[in-house]
Amino acid sequence: MSQPSAPPGDLDPRDRRILELLARDGRMSFTDLGRSTELSTSAVHQRVKRLEQRGLIQGYGATVNHEGIGLPLTAFISIRPIDPSQPDDSPERLRAIGEIESCWSVAGEESYILKVRVATPTDLEDLLARIRAAANVSTRTTIVLSTPYENRPVTGE
Repeated sequence: MSQPSAPPGDLDPRDRRILELLARDGRMSFTDLGRSTELSTSAVHQRVKRLEQRGLIQGYGATVNHEGIGLPLTAFISIRPIDPSQPDDSPERLRAIGEIESCWSVAGEESYILKVRVATPTDLEDLLARIRAAANVSTRTTIVLSTPYENRPVTGE
């Protein structure tokens, strides 16, 4: 979701909360928005429509940070310890790095795979340096070019 830099001051707290939630995840469902704002799904839908009409919501899809800055670059970073004899505490060492959206423990050559979102390739380069320094790991990075689908329901067939 893209959002103007300074929303008008006449927003009620629930509208502000809706904007805040959508800024973090532009794909958040009306049901989840309702749960987070204590509104019905239809009430959230009406509020979102009004916010769109007022120009406070201008688009969806790209994740933005808490300052409203777009984070269009998604990457997967595989990490493994430089010294395998050290404690396996990478998730704890990396927990405070806000650009890391997910951390998965995996089998294989790497120990963990991180899903990250940043604004620019330079930001990714800086993030990689911070990850390496914080966790004493080596990295292998894959940049996402497009997302044909995501979070699909899994079927047993």
